[in-house]
Amino acid sequence: MSQTLKVISPIDGSVYYECEMHTQKDIDAALTSATKAQNEWKERPVSERKEYINKFIEAFKSIKERISEELTWQMGRPIKYSPLEVNGTIERATGMVNLAENSLADVLVEEKEGFNRYIKREPLGVVFVVPAWNYPYLIAVNSVVPALLAGNAVILRHSAQTPLVAERFAEAFEKAGLPEGLFQYLHLSHEDTANVIKDPRVNFVAFTGSVSGGYEIQKVASQRFIGVGLELGGKDPAYVRSDVDLNYAVENLVDGAFFNSGQSCCGIERIYVHESVYDKFVEGYVELTKKYILGNPLDEETTLGPVAKRSGAELVRKHIKDAVAAGARAMIDESLFPAAKKDTNYLAPQVLIDVNHSMDVMYDESFGPVVGIMKVKSDEEALKLMNDSPYGLTASIWTENEDEAIEIGNKVNTGTWYMNRCDYLDPYLAWVGVKDSGRGCSLSKVGYEHLTRPKSYHLKVQH
Repeated sequence: MSQTLKVISPIDGSVYYECEMHTQKDIDAALTSATKAQNEWKERPVSERKEYINKFIEAFKSIKERISEELTWQMGRPIKYSPLEVNGTIERATGMVNLAENSLADVLVEEKEGFNRYIKREPLGVVFVVPAWNYPYLIAVNSVVPALLAGNAVILRHSAQTPLVAERFAEAFEKAGLPEGLFQYLHLSHEDTANVIKDPRVNFVAFTGSVSGGYEIQKVASQRFIGVGLELGGKDPAYVRSDVDLNYAVENLVDGAFFNSGQSCCGIERIYVHESVYDKFVEGYVELTKKYILGNPLDEETTLGPVAKRSGAELVRKHIKDAVAAGARAMIDESLFPAAKKDTNYLAPQVLIDVNHSMDVMYDESFGPVVGIMKVKSDEEALKLMNDSPYGLTASIWTENEDEAIEIGNKVNTGTWYMNRCDYLDPYLAWVGVKDSGRGCSLSKVGYEHLTRPKSYHLKVQH
């Protein structure tokens, strides 16, 4: 018997969308169809696969307005910013199209007389994509598009908070004329998600979500010899050096912490500032934070919407309360944000100082509109604090000295190292995490290696 999936909108707590969840019968039909379609798809040249993805991109553009409004209702992002996700999805898809042929070409080895030797990149088969809700299109496209370009079939099981994302992907692929069975979506319970991973017709799992969710996915997948890509949490740091362009750093680090209500795995959650610029940085940071407009995300003037889930809101409140009780100072008066109310998803942005690593707000993932700022005396102190974390997704440095940035970056245990930038994914660079931020890789030429397997050809030429 099928279950009903209901999307509770963080805007007002109403049921925004509901549908019947798919059953084991649906799973079996989808996997059968995907396997058949992939056997034919893998024989098509990459150039032909690219044509379909380019048509998908155009179809996706054509429903931009509808996608944007649905995004706001499902996860609370202000409507003025929702179109940016559509643009970013197009950018990443286009980037992976541009990289496809070179990335998937045969690997030639040193010539040897009498032999023809090369390595072919074979598609894996059926790729099961399980993305998170916070950047639902951007996260999904990281795996969906390159998996198809690599010759795989894709089954997308999106978050229960954002199921319409899966349906819009399907709509765009249908408009693009993608052969039937190559892309499908399933709305599934956790139990049925595990059943898909256990099915021998699935060849790879791409999961984005919490650390605990990653452990569960890995536990289920460990019963089989299949690859698993895990993009998990983050507690991403920024280091503001004494030679910083202060106004630029303030502007970008405020945005890096509070865009999407702080619900970003690579958002800024902790900032270390050299003592010589600390006071001015904090002053500028607090004043700019006060300029946010918290309210209904459907209003064009709103710049900060509700967090997507009530449980997430309560965790942020707890991190702030516990930190203040332990000696931290809250720099933002919540009365400046009248829309912030207890027992709702609406939170005022908060900046904490006098913090330390004994506080959860500086060590555990908050995933909401709060950031802690610490004063440091040296590069060495900042480096030690940046590495004092169970996470390692991204980290950034704000400085005018590129050589110093590289030297410090070489010692930071992170997947991506930025200078004077944060909270951004470049489709031409590998997206990876270390420690509890996960394992595997998406995007870039390297990302294609995780969606294919090498097959060696060793041909002796007889004369």
